[in-house]
Amino acid sequence: MSFINYSSREIILKIVYYGPGLCGKTTNIKHVYATTNPDTRGKLISLETKAERTLFFDFLPLSLPAIKGFKTRLHLYTVPGQIFYSASRKLIMKGADGVIFVADSQEERFEANLIALDDLKENLEAHALDIEKIPFVIQYNKRDLPNVTSVEELRKALNPMGVPDFEAAAAADGGPGVFETLKAVVKMILQDLRKQ
Repeated sequence: MSFINYSSREIILKIVYYGPGLCGKTTNIKHVYATTNPDTRGKLISLETKAERTLFFDFLPLSLPAIKGFKTRLHLYTVPGQIFYSASRKLIMKGADGVIFVADSQEERFEANLIALDDLKENLEAHALDIEKIPFVIQYNKRDLPNVTSVEELRKALNPMGVPDFEAAAAADGGPGVFETLKAVVKMILQDLRKQ
């Protein structure tokens, strides 16, 4: 649930990028950071191993226009995708306002996407969150690579609920799909906030 600080008139929204290892979660955040006005962003914190994998999380506070006089900030996190960091993923999910599931479109990563999605559902349930109720979008990343699974097949396997989904190439020039995905989940979170 979003954090509202009435004394500073600030709303903080926590968005978590979730997916299998090396699917592009960190690449998404790095693209957002690199292409955002330095006056509207905070410091990018990234904890990586020598293999370029995020150990715990990335955190990027990003300012948005005010809503009803409240300054709005996004805190963007990624979870470590490797299976053995389950406890870290569970901890990072606490207090999430929205989730972006980053699927790796490469054919050989199909099964890893399914495992990561099941893991996400378990970790949401551990915090009394429901994947069908939390603002949730899916990004089919790495569409610029050869040997990718068709979007139709990915959609059938990963998106039977019909949530908003986007094709992306976060590492490609211009990062197509990165901001579209982020904007979609932010819009869903803000719609939920206005209902409260």
